Amino acid sequence: MRASSPEEKEWYTSFISGLFFPFHERIKNHDSVAVRKELEISQWWDPKRLEALQLSKLRRLLAHAEVHVPFYRALFSDISFNPEGVRSLTDLAYLPLLDKSRIRANTEALKSENGQSLARFNTGGSSGEPLIFYIGKERVSHDVAAKWRATRWWNVDIGDREIVVWGSPIELGAQDGIRGLRDWLFRTKLIPAFEMSEQKLDRFLDEIRAVRPKMLFGYPSALSHIARHANARGQRMDDLGLRVAFVTSERLYDEQRRQISETFGCPVANGYGGRDAGFIAHECPEGGMHITAEDIIVEIVDQQGMPLPCGEAGEIIVTHLATKDFPFIRYRTGDIGVLDSKLCACGRGLPLLKEVQGRSTDFLIAQDGTVIHGLALIYILRDVTGISNFKIIQESLNLTRISVVLDSELGPETIAKIEQGFKARLGQTVDIVIEKMAEIPLEKSGKFRYVVSKVATV
Repeated sequence: MRASSPEEKEWYTSFISGLFFPFHERIKNHDSVAVRKELEISQWWDPKRLEALQLSKLRRLLAHAEVHVPFYRALFSDISFNPEGVRSLTDLAYLPLLDKSRIRANTEALKSENGQSLARFNTGGSSGEPLIFYIGKERVSHDVAAKWRATRWWNVDIGDREIVVWGSPIELGAQDGIRGLRDWLFRTKLIPAFEMSEQKLDRFLDEIRAVRPKMLFGYPSALSHIARHANARGQRMDDLGLRVAFVTSERLYDEQRRQISETFGCPVANGYGGRDAGFIAHECPEGGMHITAEDIIVEIVDQQGMPLPCGEAGEIIVTHLATKDFPFIRYRTGDIGVLDSKLCACGRGLPLLKEVQGRSTDFLIAQDGTVIHGLALIYILRDVTGISNFKIIQESLNLTRISVVLDSELGPETIAKIEQGFKARLGQTVDIVIEKMAEIPLEKSGKFRYVVSKVATV
């Protein structure tokens, strides 16, 4: 893929973002284009007007849920909750929190009776707890539009050259002919984040230099690791014309931000969200972590589930206002965050997340020195029947322990399959010890780390 001139880039990106992508979305019956245009207007509204919009959408969502969603129809009846009586966003506190276990137990009842074209999603990622849920076209359109808006804050657009460093099997397993053609047209290059041997890291650097992307997208740990490798090789990467590096799915640490920014010569834009909770917040060039307030209501609650004021840390609770087909109302993300009472210097009225202590996965080191993203091992465990929770601890190059909380006993074949999967990635002579536990304790921060490596990654 050769580099293009500024004139060619401008023409091609305008064609893709202005014509081809809207046509692509129309074929899918998505309203992403219209929603994005609305979002680019509403982002400049003052907070009171945005709150009024949220309240209006919340009332519609709750009213729809009462009539068409069996789970909420029964819940509202049981607790005598009347959606028509909702007068402010704080009235959400009258409803119980929605967690993964409740969704798993009521998956069918959470589907809207008049929902159409629901897409089945399976996530678990850093939590290791598989979750099946469904998304309708309205939700897809709004999430795509929110991400698109945030992308354009950084003077890049759909159709600009992009390198995606990712590890989800959903993306990596979807590289069929049609997906490959689409990525080629959109000028998106996907490279796997699971294994990062010296040879593969060299290849990644060559690919990035050959593509000369306008933007990078990936895990902060993966992009910073590639950046460190470039520095170790003495290979300059800040002369490619990169405009921004988008990072998500893990907590972004200051050291990672500096490493990525200095090596690639571009700012780093942090994003926060997930397949389940939606596109929650994204950083603008002024540094504000803007909540997608038109679609998302964010609450911060204490350990008892009580809302906390701005400035206090607690669990991030999300209500997605475009989820009438499979409602996410007061959904527990399991992440810790802090709301900000101030507005961003950029002038947008969107509320801010002051701090996000999101999902964090570590790298591990195989016996041959290969650096492996923690998700490569998480994906082995997340869908194993009988495991309700787990923690992976790499004690040394020769020993890795897996602590598991079980719903049911694991058979010999399942245990052998887990051990084989780990050995295939870490080394055939590594000792894999599986330990049954009644409970796996949290970190002092209140977060849970699913992968911990005691082997230094240099």
